[in-house]
Amino acid sequence: MLKQRLTHPDILEALASAGHGSKILIADGNYPASTCLGDNAGLVYLNLAPGKPTVTEVLDILLTAVPIEEAAVMSPGEGPEPTIFQEFRSLLPEMPLTKYDRFEFYEEASGPETCLQIVTGEQRIYANLLLTIGVVTP
Repeated sequence: MLKQRLTHPDILEALASAGHGSKILIADGNYPASTCLGDNAGLVYLNLAPGKPTVTEVLDILLTAVPIEEAAVMSPGEGPEPTIFQEFRSLLPEMPLTKYDRFEFYEEASGPETCLQIVTGEQRIYANLLLTIGVVTP
């Protein structure tokens, strides 16, 4: 029986197998995960219901399990910045968000460094977050 906040067995297995520089995608409900899955990535569907869970809820739990050294987002080409980006910044203080356009983001998220894609029920658009695992210091 686990006492920590992260208890999902498939996510724990992927994180335990990952290392420094490995990437984790937390995807919104619109992300084409099955067709943009990299060769090395596991795929976990957490989309229980519309809006459940959100990307930021999953991020909040993942931050208790692994250090993050970089975060990237899918950015719209025009118009205002998606409001969820500010929520990402509040959970990842002092970490700049690397911005990719849609197809660059798909390429980055399906690359060989991505070890895990987590699909959420997030309904907000551009709510995809690609995290790079950092180093655990002694």
